[in-house]
Amino acid sequence: MSQKLAQEDRYPSRIAAQPERLERKDPVVYSKWTPDSPLTQEQAAFYEKNGYLFLENFFTESEVNVWREELNRLQASYREQEASHVIREPQSKEVRSIFAVHDNNDIFQALSKQAKLTAITNFLLGSDTYIHQSRINYKPGFTGKEFYWHSDFETWHVEDGMPAMRALSCSIALTDNHPFNGPLMIIPGSHKTFVACVGQTPDDHFKESLRKQEYGVPDQESLAALAEKHGIEMPVGKAGSVLLFDCNVLHGSSSNISPYPRSNVFMVYNSVENKLNDPYSGQKPRPGYIATR
Repeated sequence: MSQKLAQEDRYPSRIAAQPERLERKDPVVYSKWTPDSPLTQEQAAFYEKNGYLFLENFFTESEVNVWREELNRLQASYREQEASHVIREPQSKEVRSIFAVHDNNDIFQALSKQAKLTAITNFLLGSDTYIHQSRINYKPGFTGKEFYWHSDFETWHVEDGMPAMRALSCSIALTDNHPFNGPLMIIPGSHKTFVACVGQTPDDHFKESLRKQEYGVPDQESLAALAEKHGIEMPVGKAGSVLLFDCNVLHGSSSNISPYPRSNVFMVYNSVENKLNDPYSGQKPRPGYIATR
C-alpha cells in the first residue's frame, strides 16, 4: 500500500493484529430535512439514529408479482448454467445470489431507477446516486444458509476502495419476511462505530466470501458489546416492503429451516461524489458485477 493511500485511509481495517472500534467520521443523513423531502422528519431522524428505515407496503402486489416471476425465471435458468455473477450455496449447487441484475436485466434495471425510490436515496446521501452493487438473494425453505454479521462498508472500503460512508442498501422483499424464515437482523446504532477487522485479505477473496465470508468479519467481543449497547432488531413485513440501511450498520441473518422461502432484491446506492478509489487493501479491484466503478 502506498504512503499516499495509507494517509487517505480514514477507516483502516485488516491491518492491525487486534480488532478496533473507531468512531464514524462521516454524516449519516447528508441532506437537511424540509417539508418537500421524500421522508417525514420522523423517518429521517429514525434513520439518523438507528441506521435503517423499514417502509411497509412501499410497492404494490402487482409490482411485486412481476419481479417475483422474473426472480423465479432467473433461478430456473441458472440452476444448471454456470456464470461468474451467479453465486451458489457453500454445500450445494443451489443458487444463493445473482449479481448485477440492475445491469443485465431490463426488469430489475427499471426497478433500480424507480423515481420514488431514488428520491429517498438521493435525499439520504445528499446527491445523485448510482448502483454500486445489485443482487437477488434466494433463501429457500429448509436449506437457506445464514449470512454472518458484518458491515458492508468494511468490505466495500477494503476490497473495493469506497472512501466514505456515503452509501446505503435497499432490500425489497419479494416474499413475506417472517421472524422464522431467516430475515435480516440489525444492530441499530452500530452504524456510528466502525469495527476494524483482523486478517490479511487473500487474493481473489470474493470467490469464496460471496459463498461464506471469513475475512472482514467483526470480532465477537465487538459484536457482543454493540449488541449489549444497542440491542438487535428484526424488521419484518409483507412482500413489497422496503428496508433501507446504512452501509456501516452491522447486520446478518440466520439460516432458514422453515418451509417458507425468503427472497429479496438488493440495490446498493452510492453517492456520485463517493466513487471508488483503488482498494485500500492494495489488491486488484473486485469484478464490475460486484462493484461498479
